[in-house]
Amino acid sequence: MKPFEQVVAEHGPAVLRVCRAVLGPADAEDAWSDTFLAALRAYPELGEDANVEAWLVTIAHRKAIDVVRRASRQATPTDRVPERPSETGRPDDWDGDLWRALAALPPKQRAAVAYHYLTGLPYAEIAAITGGSADAARRAAADGMKALRKNYPVEGELR
Repeated sequence: MKPFEQVVAEHGPAVLRVCRAVLGPADAEDAWSDTFLAALRAYPELGEDANVEAWLVTIAHRKAIDVVRRASRQATPTDRVPERPSETGRPDDWDGDLWRALAALPPKQRAAVAYHYLTGLPYAEIAAITGGSADAARRAAADGMKALRKNYPVEGELR
């Protein structure tokens, strides 16, 4: 088996061409170095009849793919600063007055309004969740909406 230094001298240019073809000139030398470091560790177990150039090109190709994958996971610089997360855990345009109006409703009315108007559940399912009848759930939702319209008027809405 040839000394590893001789293998590097013979096949180094071919490995560098593979790295440049996959990565371009900027990252090719790092992939070339990684290729020969990996090859140095595995070289003693390589068979006498192995095609060393094909073996090295395979390693180079895999190391080049690793560089491409690593680059795709890294942050990309941008001119635009991303939005900052809310300090309250709510969107900045969140309407606290609406929540206060909802919180002021009795629990069954608040639940009926939320389940029917926000999630679209039918009154029979609301009754199964909150207890009572479908008619009672309908009445609670209607009363809740009436109270909301009174306590939380929307601009431009006619009463």
